[in-house]
Amino acid sequence: MDSVTEAHTDAREAAAPALPPEAPMAMPVQSLEHAPPRGPRPATTPRALLLRRLFVIGGAIAMTAVGGEQMYFVLNGNGPSILGIFVLVLFLALFAWVALAFMSALGGFFAAITGGGLGLGITRDGPLPGLGSRTALLMPTYNESPARVMAGLLAIHESLAATGQGGMFDIFILSDTTDPDVWIAEEAAFLALRAEAARAGNGGGIYYRRRPKNTERKSGNLADWVRRFGGAYPQMLTLDADSLMEGETILRMAAAMERHPGVGLIQTLPVIVNGSTLFARMQQFAGRVYGPLIAQGIAWWHGSEGNYWGHNAIIRTRAFAEQAGLPHLHGRKPIGGAILSHDFVEAALMRRAGWAIHMVPALGGSFEESPPSLTDVAIRDRRWAQGNLQHAGVLPARGLHWVSRLHLLMGIGSYVTSPLWLCFLLAGVLISLQSRFVKPAYFGATKALFPRWPQVDPILAKWVFIGTMAVLLAPKLLAYILLLFDGRLRRGCGGAVRAFISLLLETLLGGLVAPVAMLIQTEGVLQILRGRDSGWNTQRRDGERVPLRVIWAQYWRFMVFGLVLAGAAYAVSPALFLWMTPVLVGLALTVPLVMLTGSQSVGLWLQRAGLLRIVEEHAPPPVMVRAATAQAAFSPREGRSSIERLLGDPALLAAHRSMLPPPRIPGHDPIDVPLLVGLAKLDEARTLAAATAALTKAETAAVLGSAEGLARFVTLQAAAGMPSIDRA
Repeated sequence: MDSVTEAHTDAREAAAPALPPEAPMAMPVQSLEHAPPRGPRPATTPRALLLRRLFVIGGAIAMTAVGGEQMYFVLNGNGPSILGIFVLVLFLALFAWVALAFMSALGGFFAAITGGGLGLGITRDGPLPGLGSRTALLMPTYNESPARVMAGLLAIHESLAATGQGGMFDIFILSDTTDPDVWIAEEAAFLALRAEAARAGNGGGIYYRRRPKNTERKSGNLADWVRRFGGAYPQMLTLDADSLMEGETILRMAAAMERHPGVGLIQTLPVIVNGSTLFARMQQFAGRVYGPLIAQGIAWWHGSEGNYWGHNAIIRTRAFAEQAGLPHLHGRKPIGGAILSHDFVEAALMRRAGWAIHMVPALGGSFEESPPSLTDVAIRDRRWAQGNLQHAGVLPARGLHWVSRLHLLMGIGSYVTSPLWLCFLLAGVLISLQSRFVKPAYFGATKALFPRWPQVDPILAKWVFIGTMAVLLAPKLLAYILLLFDGRLRRGCGGAVRAFISLLLETLLGGLVAPVAMLIQTEGVLQILRGRDSGWNTQRRDGERVPLRVIWAQYWRFMVFGLVLAGAAYAVSPALFLWMTPVLVGLALTVPLVMLTGSQSVGLWLQRAGLLRIVEEHAPPPVMVRAATAQAAFSPREGRSSIERLLGDPALLAAHRSMLPPPRIPGHDPIDVPLLVGLAKLDEARTLAAATAALTKAETAAVLGSAEGLARFVTLQAAAGMPSIDRA
């Protein structure tokens, strides 16, 4: 049994409570072909929002026009060519992406120095507001570490209790877990969570529900809660398995929702924390130093047409129920079917009906974690890429606000740009090869006094490259300037000098990783377009060392590509080889680079050296400290299977039985093949050990979710002469 449970509760008193009375709320599936009546302009729309958008978008267009003109002269000094025009089109698309990010960051810089990033009357300090309505905290989980999930919820629960208004919040653990061992561990950790909360005098308002069938994944999980319980909670706050939020932050967000009835969603900026590998520490440093600038820029010009990132956000339940029922997209997987990246679409549909969507990046008190390695990011990005490419089917939806369409387009672009960068790189090499090896056509079909010689202006090309890199890196410099004037952030990052060294280190390593990430994303996009579904995999969140043979098997082809590209560049000229060195080095060293950035020892060494540090390491908030200490206590002491755990713990079995869904109705519910097969195997088994060995994970989960299956396990246990489990 878990140590927390053993320490704080008697086994006979650990039975799980019933779920609260259901308060059904309709959640109709939305149509993309027919729009609801357009609502009025949100009352919370910031002033001069049109001017802000003209500044950002108009500035990006002007920069792209100037950059495109210069690139035209670089490539077509003696007139246009087909390859030159192709490269120019790619450059315009990619530079427009970079220019928009730069102008948005510039807007964020203005917002930061003028004290922006909040709005809606939300403050970071001062008296805590009172609440008049209840809020549900929703934790969807899918085969995640129960210890991590429950420790985070305990920390949030205690932080809310410390505000004096913890009774206004209920916590729901919404499990879609399919692994039977994780499922039973979840239930045991849930009982321990309630016991620990009860010991502190705050045991009520924590509930657990598992769906036997995880239909439509996370969006279906949330929709199921809304349809069953949403009517009792005006607001719901969505969390992720690695989410942490301070009680004061949640309280101020809930109060803002009460003050502004036209607001449908408020999104915070989750700060990445707890990184131990070099890769995770690079991510958290970048997110902590550059992230607020970027997010404040987005909030500054998005205004009431903000976006939703799927977690650490509070949502008006009625707005979500009325407008966020997601339809299935036409066509086959991976583009058709259930929408994977549901958050962007849910925000767009709510805004379509007139609800305001806001971001408050300066609020603070919102945290998440980063995948520990490039490989783990690649696995996550593969699923995100498929979800974002699906947004092409949502873009034509009627009635969407143009900024919402821009969100969807940018989501698509965040993955399409990788293949475009690769094409741009290869086309540049082809132009150089053409000028080196292909005999030029001196005279065209028409008579001319002078020959038509394909020419690239190297001097102008150098300045275009320098200008592009300056635009690309300028947001980091702006973020560093803000850091110098923020004493808490500066000290938390190790001081001005260490912070600058960290910035250089993150920029250098990030530049080496970038071409590898480009190939990973390009490969993922091509697989999706060929019809390969990404599936739904649990994300690895800890930094265990990945064996060299695994890394080699995944990345050797990227190294080969880099070496071939290096050979082609050197064959053209040593100058081109040196020009492409940043890309070539990253690709040629892919395997050692992945090993280095995934190393926990290197990451911790840099931490001791004061590099890639963040404020939350220098002065960790209480909610982080509490979650870290609680996680060890929630972890089981020994590794046992789900069946062994249930049969050895009468209180856990009683709680498990009380949380089972209603019995299936023969002839009405679909046939559950794993359950039927699992029950048949139990009938054939003569011993408990034989039954356990014969069942697959899916069959074990199905049988454990059935009262009939549990009864057969008890019979086998009794036949083995073990103490009766029903003695409790």
